[in-house]
Amino acid sequence: MTRFLLASGAVALATAAGIDVHVPLIDANLHFASLHAYLAVGIVIGIESMGIPLPGETTLFVASFAAHDGKLTIEWVIAAAALGAIIGDNIGYWIGREGGRALLERKGPFYERRMALLVHGDRFFEQHGPKAVFLGRWVALLRVTAAVLAGANRMEWRKFFLWNALGGIAWATTVGLAGYYVGHAAEKIIKNLGIGALIVAGVALAGLLVFLYLRERKVLQKEMAEVERREKFGEPMTEWHDEDTQAETEPEVAE
Repeated sequence: MTRFLLASGAVALATAAGIDVHVPLIDANLHFASLHAYLAVGIVIGIESMGIPLPGETTLFVASFAAHDGKLTIEWVIAAAALGAIIGDNIGYWIGREGGRALLERKGPFYERRMALLVHGDRFFEQHGPKAVFLGRWVALLRVTAAVLAGANRMEWRKFFLWNALGGIAWATTVGLAGYYVGHAAEKIIKNLGIGALIVAGVALAGLLVFLYLRERKVLQKEMAEVERREKFGEPMTEWHDEDTQAETEPEVAE
């Protein structure tokens, strides 16, 4: 799997650099690099959605940016991202439903980081309920834990799948089109203003990626401080429950 991801990343970079790698496949002249790029997008986003922190949003944005000049097809980039998000989230949901939260709460390596992700996710679920599965796609850190938390708190699977599918498709489309049109805008600026504009555009893109990274890091550090405070004073970690599940487990009051 590691070799596959490295190979996928390498050919994706080759595609972005304009290097064409062709192979015949079922009487079709396909871009081998493009195929691996689509797979890399889906795999990275899928693994992130299962609960393992990876730069899924950055991967989607960069691939969409590369699609602006035809090296990749934006429709396939968006489809790969949406499919990866939906499949990964459903795996994460069942991991959480079968006891994944207990594993995340165990003492051990990265304990405070893991608990910070859970605390952040619990708070968001408490505020938004099942809609958090949809909204979480655009929230820093919650993309990693939303599915696991939904499963751990026994959200009805059909309800989860609906919000998850809608969120995955909407997120992949908005982020994908954003990267795609940013690429087109950058290309026009470079044609009109020359190599200097290329440098400025590169710096601007790097600045955006750094901003996204620092934003998530700031939120994570805030939640890690909250975890330390709760541990110090013996306060419990919050846990969100699906309203339907609560209704099923609450005892009936005799009239």
